[in-house]
Amino acid sequence: MAIIILICSLSACDDSSMAQIEKIAHSQEAKTLAKLGEIAIDKALNQKNETESNPSPKEPIELVTGRTATGQRDFNRAKQVLPDVFRGMESDFYCGCAYKGKEMDLASCGYTPRKSETRASRLEWEHVVPAWVLGHQRQCWQNGGRKNCSDNDPQFKSAEGNLVNLVPSVGEVNGDRSNFSYSAWTSKPEPMYGQCKTIVDFKNKKAQPREEVRGRIARIHFYMYERYQLKLSRQDQQLMCAWAKTYPVDDWEIKRDQRIVKLQGDGNHYVSERKTADYCA
Repeated sequence: MAIIILICSLSACDDSSMAQIEKIAHSQEAKTLAKLGEIAIDKALNQKNETESNPSPKEPIELVTGRTATGQRDFNRAKQVLPDVFRGMESDFYCGCAYKGKEMDLASCGYTPRKSETRASRLEWEHVVPAWVLGHQRQCWQNGGRKNCSDNDPQFKSAEGNLVNLVPSVGEVNGDRSNFSYSAWTSKPEPMYGQCKTIVDFKNKKAQPREEVRGRIARIHFYMYERYQLKLSRQDQQLMCAWAKTYPVDDWEIKRDQRIVKLQGDGNHYVSERKTADYCA
Protein backbone atom coordinates (compact mmCIF):
# COMPACT_ATOMS: atom_id res chain seq x y z
CA MET A 1 0.00 0.00 0.00
CA ALA A 2 2.90 2.34 0.74
CA ILE A 3 4.18 1.79 -2.81
CA ILE A 4 0.75 2.72 -4.24
CA ILE A 5 0.69 5.98 -2.28
CA LEU A 6 4.23 6.76 -3.47
CA ILE A 7 3.30 6.11 -7.12
CA CYS A 8 0.27 8.34 -6.91
CA SER A 9 2.14 11.10 -5.12
CA LEU A 10 4.54 11.18 -8.07
CA SER A 11 1.94 10.93 -10.85
CA ALA A 12 -1.06 12.80 -9.37
CA CYS A 13 -3.55 9.88 -9.43
CA ASP A 14 -7.27 10.62 -9.25
CA ASP A 15 -9.63 8.48 -7.14
CA SER A 16 -10.46 6.22 -10.08
CA SER A 17 -6.80 5.54 -10.85
CA MET A 18 -6.08 4.99 -7.19
CA ALA A 19 -8.81 2.35 -6.94
CA GLN A 20 -7.61 0.58 -10.06
CA ILE A 21 -4.00 0.46 -8.87
CA GLU A 22 -5.10 -0.84 -5.48
CA LYS A 23 -7.18 -3.55 -7.12
CA ILE A 24 -4.13 -4.69 -9.15
CA ALA A 25 -1.91 -4.64 -6.08
CA HIS A 26 -4.23 -6.99 -4.19
CA SER A 27 -4.73 -9.38 -7.10
CA GLN A 28 -3.52 -12.98 -6.92
CA GLU A 29 -1.06 -12.36 -9.76
CA ALA A 30 0.60 -9.50 -7.85
CA LYS A 31 0.85 -11.63 -4.71
CA THR A 32 2.44 -14.46 -6.70
CA LEU A 33 5.00 -12.10 -8.25
CA ALA A 34 5.81 -10.68 -4.83
CA LYS A 35 6.34 -14.18 -3.41
CA LEU A 36 8.62 -15.14 -6.31
CA GLY A 37 10.59 -11.96 -5.70
CA GLU A 38 11.07 -12.86 -2.05
CA ILE A 39 12.26 -16.36 -2.98
CA ALA A 40 14.73 -14.94 -5.50
CA ILE A 41 16.14 -12.50 -2.94
CA ASP A 42 16.48 -15.22 -0.28
CA LYS A 43 18.26 -17.49 -2.75
CA ALA A 44 20.70 -14.74 -3.72
CA LEU A 45 21.48 -13.98 -0.07
CA ASN A 46 22.00 -17.67 0.74
CA GLN A 47 24.39 -18.02 -2.18
CA LYS A 48 26.29 -14.94 -1.02
CA ASN A 49 26.59 -16.28 2.53
CA GLU A 50 27.71 -19.69 1.30
CA THR A 51 30.38 -18.09 -0.88
CA GLU A 52 31.65 -16.00 2.02
CA SER A 53 31.85 -19.01 4.37
CA ASN A 54 33.38 -21.22 1.64
CA PRO A 55 35.81 -18.97 -0.22
CA SER A 56 36.88 -20.41 -3.55
CA PRO A 57 40.57 -20.84 -4.24
CA LYS A 58 42.14 -18.48 -6.75
CA GLU A 59 42.63 -21.38 -9.15
CA PRO A 60 40.76 -24.69 -9.56
CA ILE A 61 42.18 -27.40 -7.30
CA GLU A 62 43.51 -30.48 -9.07
CA LEU A 63 44.50 -33.30 -6.73
CA VAL A 64 47.22 -35.72 -7.79
CA THR A 65 46.97 -39.46 -7.26
CA GLY A 66 50.39 -40.86 -8.13
CA ARG A 67 52.81 -41.60 -5.32
CA THR A 68 55.66 -39.80 -7.10
CA ALA A 69 53.52 -36.99 -8.55
CA THR A 70 53.92 -33.42 -7.33
CA GLY A 71 50.82 -31.59 -6.16
CA GLN A 72 48.01 -31.42 -3.64
CA ARG A 73 46.55 -34.71 -2.38
CA ASP A 74 43.50 -35.85 -0.50
CA PHE A 75 44.02 -37.36 2.95
CA ASN A 76 44.19 -40.99 1.81
CA ARG A 77 46.79 -40.18 -0.86
CA ALA A 78 48.69 -38.04 1.63
CA LYS A 79 49.01 -40.99 4.01
CA GLN A 80 50.69 -42.99 1.25
CA VAL A 81 53.57 -40.50 0.91
CA LEU A 82 53.94 -39.36 4.53
CA PRO A 83 56.37 -42.22 5.32
CA ASP A 84 58.66 -40.66 2.68
CA VAL A 85 58.40 -37.26 4.37
CA PHE A 86 59.49 -38.67 7.73
CA ARG A 87 62.00 -41.29 6.55
CA GLY A 88 64.91 -41.22 8.98
CA MET A 89 62.85 -39.07 11.35
CA GLU A 90 60.48 -41.77 12.60
CA SER A 91 59.53 -40.16 15.91
CA ASP A 92 56.05 -39.42 17.22
CA PHE A 93 55.16 -35.71 17.40
CA TYR A 94 53.66 -35.52 20.89
CA CYS A 95 55.81 -37.90 22.91
CA GLY A 96 58.95 -38.60 20.92
CA CYS A 97 58.21 -42.32 20.57
CA ALA A 98 60.06 -44.19 17.84
CA TYR A 99 57.98 -46.10 15.31
CA LYS A 100 58.47 -48.51 12.46
CA GLY A 101 55.86 -48.92 9.78
CA LYS A 102 52.57 -48.51 11.61
CA GLU A 103 53.79 -49.80 14.98
CA MET A 104 54.78 -47.54 17.86
CA ASP A 105 57.70 -48.50 20.09
CA LEU A 106 56.20 -47.30 23.36
CA ALA A 107 59.17 -48.42 25.43
CA SER A 108 61.44 -46.10 23.45
CA CYS A 109 59.82 -43.05 25.05
CA GLY A 110 58.56 -44.51 28.32
CA TYR A 111 54.95 -44.29 27.19
CA THR A 112 52.27 -45.81 29.43
CA PRO A 113 48.81 -46.18 27.84
CA ARG A 114 46.15 -44.11 29.59
CA LYS A 115 43.26 -46.29 28.48
CA SER A 116 43.83 -48.16 25.21
CA GLU A 117 47.06 -50.08 24.70
CA THR A 118 45.83 -51.20 21.28
CA ARG A 119 45.39 -47.68 19.97
CA ALA A 120 48.49 -46.44 21.77
CA SER A 121 50.59 -48.99 19.90
CA ARG A 122 49.34 -47.73 16.53
CA LEU A 123 50.77 -44.93 14.40
CA GLU A 124 48.15 -42.40 13.32
CA TRP A 125 48.50 -39.26 11.20
CA GLU A 126 47.47 -36.23 13.19
CA HIS A 127 46.07 -32.96 11.80
CA VAL A 128 47.81 -30.21 13.76
CA VAL A 129 45.00 -27.86 12.74
CA PRO A 130 42.05 -30.23 13.23
CA ALA A 131 39.89 -31.32 10.30
CA TRP A 132 36.94 -29.92 12.26
CA VAL A 133 38.49 -26.45 12.15
CA LEU A 134 39.13 -26.80 8.42
CA GLY A 135 35.63 -27.89 7.55
CA HIS A 136 32.89 -27.38 10.14
CA GLN A 137 31.76 -24.04 8.69
CA ARG A 138 31.63 -25.31 5.13
CA GLN A 139 28.33 -26.21 3.50
CA CYS A 140 29.50 -29.78 2.86
CA TRP A 141 30.04 -30.32 6.60
CA GLN A 142 26.62 -28.94 7.47
CA ASN A 143 25.08 -31.29 4.90
CA GLY A 144 26.84 -34.46 6.00
CA GLY A 145 29.86 -33.92 8.20
CA ARG A 146 33.49 -34.67 7.50
CA LYS A 147 32.82 -37.67 5.26
CA ASN A 148 30.65 -35.59 2.95
CA CYS A 149 33.38 -32.94 2.73
CA SER A 150 36.05 -35.58 2.09
CA ASP A 151 33.96 -37.08 -0.70
CA ASN A 152 32.62 -33.97 -2.40
CA ASP A 153 34.46 -30.73 -1.56
CA PRO A 154 37.78 -30.22 -3.44
CA GLN A 155 38.79 -27.32 -1.21
CA PHE A 156 38.33 -29.41 1.93
CA LYS A 157 40.07 -32.39 0.35
CA SER A 158 43.09 -30.21 -0.34
CA ALA A 159 43.16 -28.88 3.22
CA GLU A 160 42.58 -32.30 4.80
CA GLY A 161 45.46 -33.82 2.84
CA ASN A 162 47.91 -30.92 3.07
CA LEU A 163 51.24 -32.46 4.07
CA VAL A 164 52.30 -29.39 6.05
CA ASN A 165 49.52 -30.07 8.55
CA LEU A 166 50.13 -33.80 9.08
CA VAL A 167 52.45 -35.35 11.67
CA PRO A 168 52.93 -38.86 13.12
CA SER A 169 51.26 -39.47 16.47
CA VAL A 170 50.71 -42.16 19.06
CA GLY A 171 47.16 -43.22 18.21
CA GLU A 172 45.86 -42.81 21.74
CA VAL A 173 47.14 -39.23 22.05
CA ASN A 174 45.70 -38.39 18.64
CA GLY A 175 42.32 -39.66 19.80
CA ASP A 176 42.51 -37.89 23.17
CA ARG A 177 43.50 -34.57 21.62
CA SER A 178 40.48 -34.82 19.27
CA ASN A 179 39.74 -31.35 17.88
CA PHE A 180 40.80 -29.55 21.06
CA SER A 181 42.75 -26.31 20.70
CA TYR A 182 46.31 -26.04 21.98
CA SER A 183 47.07 -24.24 25.19
CA ALA A 184 49.67 -24.00 27.98
CA TRP A 185 48.46 -23.86 31.55
CA THR A 186 51.17 -25.48 33.68
CA SER A 187 54.96 -25.62 33.69
CA LYS A 188 54.85 -28.88 35.64
CA PRO A 189 52.37 -31.14 33.84
CA GLU A 190 51.10 -34.13 35.74
CA PRO A 191 51.93 -37.14 33.54
CA MET A 192 49.05 -38.80 31.72
CA TYR A 193 51.00 -41.15 29.47
CA GLY A 194 54.03 -42.23 31.48
CA GLN A 195 57.06 -40.12 30.52
CA CYS A 196 55.25 -38.35 27.67
CA LYS A 197 55.15 -34.60 28.36
CA THR A 198 52.01 -33.84 26.35
CA ILE A 199 48.79 -33.65 28.38
CA VAL A 200 45.09 -33.22 27.62
CA ASP A 201 42.42 -31.41 29.62
CA PHE A 202 39.18 -33.17 28.70
CA LYS A 203 36.98 -30.93 30.85
CA ASN A 204 38.15 -27.69 29.23
CA LYS A 205 38.78 -29.29 25.84
CA LYS A 206 42.39 -28.25 25.37
CA ALA A 207 45.77 -29.90 24.86
CA GLN A 208 49.19 -28.82 26.10
CA PRO A 209 51.91 -30.16 23.79
CA ARG A 210 55.47 -30.80 24.89
CA GLU A 211 57.77 -27.82 24.52
CA GLU A 212 59.87 -29.40 21.76
CA VAL A 213 57.03 -29.07 19.21
CA ARG A 214 55.40 -25.77 20.18
CA GLY A 215 57.26 -23.66 17.62
CA ARG A 216 56.45 -26.22 14.92
CA ILE A 217 52.78 -26.10 15.87
CA ALA A 218 52.76 -22.29 15.65
CA ARG A 219 54.29 -22.19 12.17
CA ILE A 220 51.93 -24.87 10.90
CA HIS A 221 49.02 -22.80 12.20
CA PHE A 222 50.31 -19.67 10.46
CA TYR A 223 50.55 -21.52 7.15
CA MET A 224 47.19 -23.30 7.34
CA TYR A 225 45.21 -20.29 8.53
CA GLU A 226 46.72 -18.14 5.77
CA ARG A 227 46.45 -20.81 3.05
CA TYR A 228 42.80 -21.61 3.71
CA GLN A 229 41.62 -18.17 4.83
CA LEU A 230 40.72 -19.20 8.36
CA LYS A 231 40.25 -16.81 11.26
CA LEU A 232 42.70 -17.13 14.15
CA SER A 233 41.19 -16.01 17.45
CA ARG A 234 42.95 -13.28 19.39
CA GLN A 235 43.84 -15.76 22.14
CA ASP A 236 45.28 -18.33 19.73
CA GLN A 237 47.11 -15.60 17.84
CA GLN A 238 48.91 -14.45 20.98
CA LEU A 239 49.78 -18.03 21.96
CA MET A 240 51.10 -19.02 18.52
CA CYS A 241 53.12 -15.83 18.18
CA ALA A 242 54.69 -16.41 21.59
CA TRP A 243 55.55 -20.01 20.69
CA ALA A 244 56.97 -19.04 17.31
CA LYS A 245 59.31 -16.50 18.93
CA THR A 246 60.29 -18.70 21.86
CA TYR A 247 60.94 -21.82 19.79
CA PRO A 248 62.67 -20.92 16.47
CA VAL A 249 62.81 -23.06 13.33
CA ASP A 250 64.76 -26.28 13.88
CA ASP A 251 66.50 -28.83 11.63
CA TRP A 252 63.49 -31.20 11.77
CA GLU A 253 61.24 -28.52 10.29
CA ILE A 254 63.70 -27.61 7.54
CA LYS A 255 64.25 -31.21 6.39
CA ARG A 256 60.53 -31.99 6.56
CA ASP A 257 59.62 -28.86 4.63
CA GLN A 258 62.12 -29.58 1.85
CA ARG A 259 60.63 -33.03 1.36
CA ILE A 260 57.09 -31.65 1.37
CA VAL A 261 57.97 -29.15 -1.36
CA LYS A 262 59.17 -31.99 -3.61
CA LEU A 263 55.93 -33.92 -3.12
CA GLN A 264 53.40 -31.11 -2.89
CA GLY A 265 54.93 -28.29 -4.91
CA ASP A 266 54.77 -25.87 -2.02
CA GLY A 267 55.82 -25.92 1.60
CA ASN A 268 55.62 -23.71 4.66
CA HIS A 269 57.30 -20.35 3.99
CA TYR A 270 57.15 -19.63 7.72
CA VAL A 271 59.76 -22.38 7.97
CA SER A 272 61.81 -21.86 4.81
CA GLU A 273 61.97 -18.07 5.24
CA ARG A 274 62.16 -18.24 9.05
CA LYS A 275 59.49 -15.58 9.38
CA THR A 276 56.56 -14.97 11.70
CA ALA A 277 53.06 -13.98 10.68
CA ASP A 278 52.24 -10.31 10.07
CA TYR A 279 49.93 -10.32 13.08
CA CYS A 280 52.90 -11.12 15.31
CA ALA A 281 54.62 -7.81 14.51
